[in-house]
Amino acid sequence: MKARISAVEYFLPEQTLTNEDLSAQFPEWSVEKIAGKTGINVRHIAAPDEFSSDLATGAARRLFDARHIDPQSIDYLILVTQSPDYYLPTTATIVHDQLQLRTDAGATDVSLGCSGYIYALGLAKGLIESEQVGTVLVLTADTYTKFLNAEDKSVRTIFGDGASATLVTSDGNEDSLGAFRYGTDGSGGRHLIVPAGGLRSAGEFAPKADPERRGLAPSSHDLYMDGAEIFTFTIRVAQPSVNAILKTSGLGMEDIDLFVFHQANKYMLEHLREKLGIPAEKFPILMENYGNTVSSTIPMALTDAERMGLLQPGMRVLLLGFGVGLSWGGAVVTW
Repeated sequence: MKARISAVEYFLPEQTLTNEDLSAQFPEWSVEKIAGKTGINVRHIAAPDEFSSDLATGAARRLFDARHIDPQSIDYLILVTQSPDYYLPTTATIVHDQLQLRTDAGATDVSLGCSGYIYALGLAKGLIESEQVGTVLVLTADTYTKFLNAEDKSVRTIFGDGASATLVTSDGNEDSLGAFRYGTDGSGGRHLIVPAGGLRSAGEFAPKADPERRGLAPSSHDLYMDGAEIFTFTIRVAQPSVNAILKTSGLGMEDIDLFVFHQANKYMLEHLREKLGIPAEKFPILMENYGNTVSSTIPMALTDAERMGLLQPGMRVLLLGFGVGLSWGGAVVTW
């Protein structure tokens, strides 16, 4: 049996942060400037007492309810998050308990960000096609906004919180989930980092991440992103990655019906689309009302594309995630 995506849903916290809110705090950035640079109007923000396990559980329950899925049918849970509730236990075990999954169902965390959804799909495919399990629930959940310094407008305009749930099943005979390609460049890890709150000082590894060097009063975590370095990295790896995925799949650009990339920001995505020569109608940018939700951007975009009629059964979709790590990965999905 071959693995395939059977259903996708997502969940957002209720609290929001609008461009008007940000412009009021940073008057030098107008509402129009923020929207023009990022392509984002609204971000959803986890409440102080709302964490990744809560968002992941919300996404899973929405999937179960919308698609009439019995939680007892889940054989394995993969949770992608870089904002775990605790160092230990894993957040996956907390969500496993909240969802009341079977005690003989596996559950594990994957600590990856913007490429994490691809990696989790690859793991789900391996688990199913090696006949270890029959059904995998892939969850993504990040609350990056809890890492942000309140005075750092460079990242507060970009990131939002959210979660997704994807059911991967073994009820297919065609290879509808494949052509996986991955990449890692750990030498760039210092370019997107949470320097505080871990067990090791970031002083030598990422000196630019020191909040005081950035003119900020230190807070609890102080996420740092070197936007220029991340942009350069993305431009460097995107085209070779797409070419490698297409070669692995035996397809050409013209055979792909939709390209769904990590929704980082509108400026970067438009640059990638033009560089790759992808028609606008095949390249949805769907982050206006959510922001960059890290590991959840691709499944959220897939869900919205389906609801909007852009994604129809039988269509081939090329997925590509890239970012923190530095890490990237892609695949081809037949919807």
